[in-house]
Amino acid sequence: MHPQRGDTDAVQIDRSLVLRLFAQAQGERWGLSPAEFAAALETSASHGFGGRAPTPGELARYLEALHLEDLAISCACAAGHDRAWDHFVREQRPALYRAAEAIDRSGGARELADSLYGDLFGLTGRPADRRSLFRYFHGRSSLTTWLRAVLAQRHCDRLRAARRLDPLPDDESPAAISSAARSPDPGRDRFVAAIRQALRVAVADLAPRDRLRLGCYYAENLTLAEIGRLLGEHEATASRHLARTRREVRAAVEADLRKTHHFGSDEIVQCFESLITDSGPLDLAEMLGSTVGRKIDAPDRSQG
Repeated sequence: MHPQRGDTDAVQIDRSLVLRLFAQAQGERWGLSPAEFAAALETSASHGFGGRAPTPGELARYLEALHLEDLAISCACAAGHDRAWDHFVREQRPALYRAAEAIDRSGGARELADSLYGDLFGLTGRPADRRSLFRYFHGRSSLTTWLRAVLAQRHCDRLRAARRLDPLPDDESPAAISSAARSPDPGRDRFVAAIRQALRVAVADLAPRDRLRLGCYYAENLTLAEIGRLLGEHEATASRHLARTRREVRAAVEADLRKTHHFGSDEIVQCFESLITDSGPLDLAEMLGSTVGRKIDAPDRSQG
C-alpha cells in the first residue's frame, strides 16, 4: 500500500490491522474504501515516525491512538465523497466560525474561515488535480483542533504580510534597524552559527501547537490573552505552555550542541552569550512562523 496524501515514504501496515481500524473509524459510512484509508494511515505513520521503521507494536499503538473517525472523514472529503463533505460542513462550520470570532472580534477572520473551504476541497479545475488541504491532517489531533490551528496560522500570516507593507522607519529613528557589527572574535562566529543551527532543529521538532504559540508571542508580538483567544485556551494556560516550551527548547539546544558540535559546558554558555550579544540575522518570523497548512506535519510541526 502506498500513500496518496503526502510525499513521505509509506510505512507498511498489516491488512488485518487496517481493516480493524477502518471498521472502528466507520469508513464505509462516508463511501471510503479500505485502500484509501490505508493510504492515510500509512502517511500519518510515516510522518509520525519521521522515516524510522517502527516495530509492529509501536505502529499499532500509534495508529490506535489516532482520531480515527476524524481521519476517515478528512480522507473521504479529500477524495471528494459528497456525504463526508456535507457532514464536515454541517459539523465543523459552527466551530470554525466561533474560532474566527475568538481570533478577531471585528469579523476579519470570518473571511479566512470561509476561504478555507476551497482549499480543503482542493479542486483546481479537474478532479485529477485535486490537492486538498486535508492531506496535511494526519489524525494526531482532533479535526476541530487542527482546523483552529490552520485558521490561527493564516491569521498570523495575514498580519505578517500587512506588516511587510508598513514603511521602514527613518534612519535616524529609534526604531531603525541597525546592522549587526562584525565580531572581532572569530570564535564567537562559530558559537553563533552553532547555536542558530541547534535552535532551528529544536524549533522544527516542536509540536505544531507549541511552535505556533512561540511564533505568536515572539514573532507576532501577541499578548498572552490574544494567544489564549487564538488557540482556545486560558491566558494562564498559554503562559504555562510557553514556559514549558522554552525549557524544552533550551534543553534540546544544549543536547544538540553537545552531540553535534561536541561542546562542553563552558562552550555552551559562550554559545548562549554569543547569541544574546550578537544575534545577527536570526529571523524568528521565518523560524517560528510557518507551521500549519504548508508544514503542519513536519512532523506533527497540532500536528493534525
